[in-house]
Amino acid sequence: MSTTAPAGPHPPAVRPPNLRYVVFIAAAAALGGFLFGYDSAVINGAVEGIRGRFGVGPAALGAVIAIPLLGAAAGAVIAGRLADRVGRPRVMQLAALLFAISAVGSMLPFTVWDLAVWRALGGIAIGMASVIAPAYIAEVAPAAYRGRLASFQQAAIVLGIAVSQLVNWGLLSLADGDQRGTLLGLESWQVMLGVEIVPAVVYGVLALRIPESPRHLVATGRTEEAKRVLAAVEGGGDLDAEVARIDARMRGEHKPVLRDLFGGRTGLLPIVWVGIGLSVFQQLVGINVIFYYSSSLWQSVGIDPSSSFLYSFTTSIINILGTVIAMLLVDRIGRKPLALIGSAGMAVSLGLAAWAFSFTTEIDGEIALPDPQGAVALFAAHAFVLFFALSWGVVVWVMLGEIFPNRIRAAALGVAASAQWIANWLITVSFPSLSDWNLAGSYVIYAAFALLSIPFILKWVPETKGRTLEEMD
Repeated sequence: MSTTAPAGPHPPAVRPPNLRYVVFIAAAAALGGFLFGYDSAVINGAVEGIRGRFGVGPAALGAVIAIPLLGAAAGAVIAGRLADRVGRPRVMQLAALLFAISAVGSMLPFTVWDLAVWRALGGIAIGMASVIAPAYIAEVAPAAYRGRLASFQQAAIVLGIAVSQLVNWGLLSLADGDQRGTLLGLESWQVMLGVEIVPAVVYGVLALRIPESPRHLVATGRTEEAKRVLAAVEGGGDLDAEVARIDARMRGEHKPVLRDLFGGRTGLLPIVWVGIGLSVFQQLVGINVIFYYSSSLWQSVGIDPSSSFLYSFTTSIINILGTVIAMLLVDRIGRKPLALIGSAGMAVSLGLAAWAFSFTTEIDGEIALPDPQGAVALFAAHAFVLFFALSWGVVVWVMLGEIFPNRIRAAALGVAASAQWIANWLITVSFPSLSDWNLAGSYVIYAAFALLSIPFILKWVPETKGRTLEEMD
């Protein structure tokens, strides 16, 4: 599945008469992003409960936390082809079903290993949702509103992260601050994982109410249906001519394959390596440690569970704020300057966190962090999330959609996205063992990657602000 910018002449952009309907279908599709964010962060509230319930060590715990990322890689690979076969809303409905099954299974596991299976199933749904939502929005949105409607996806992801943290905090409070406290006859961490069935059902119901993509309808010969959808989302105009334009573009498209990415002295084309580098650096700074492990992290340095969950929620709010800032600035100051600001800010923040965590001590068998260093650690964590969100969190996805030539864009994006999931998995699976070895040392490693991203940006990453996609050829 691929989407390309429209070619050829178009009627002047006008406000669609059914703009509310267009916003509704874009928001419904973006709910997959909400579930992506929710599922990614909800495990944060269950880490210590899982550790205590099943008595697992850091390696097994890291594997259970990280396994959805491998499932996501698989889901991302199959989503495009499946969407071309059965349609975009059908894939959303399937993803919603997988999310719901994963939520129930994760809530009622028998062993840590079947919990891993249920979480891997949820990961497949994450991968499918992460691919299908932006593609669908790009295909149904009127050209004049495409950028704003496409931003729903990233906004939904960060909102999902924040809501999951808030729900976890609320459930923990009901369980008197104990992740293994009883709620509804289950341990509180089980309820946290099971609550995801609610947004999953909402996603599935909404996916039943949105139209098929006009592009898919034209591709499958259902031109009259395509005209009805175009009339609903774009209003009047020459629908026959628009359908003809869609058909002509699709017939003229080059279907990229992996061999198109080769040809450089190092195997892959240089620009493909740049895309991989952007994806990998985005994860190697350790951002998902905050969203997967922050509650456990704060508890490991002596902060009580209720406060640790509150701090996890406040970092999610900072994440939303930073994302809004990035959306406002990315077209004003450019991609590279924003990325450089983020890299420098993250390096300083991570360095401060490493310094603070180096003062962790054990008093009467309890781990504690002295007050001055504890305050610095909290400030550094929030600053890190802010600098990431206002830069790399948004910039990487923008640039991955812009830096590749048209003829290889879809295939190169697939490779870069796969590299991102793998790097995410490596960071997530390794953190429990790294933190047991040396928590401060872990943050030194992440700070080093933030520093290394600066010369990478300066030397190899092109500025794409103000350049058309065709110019990238």
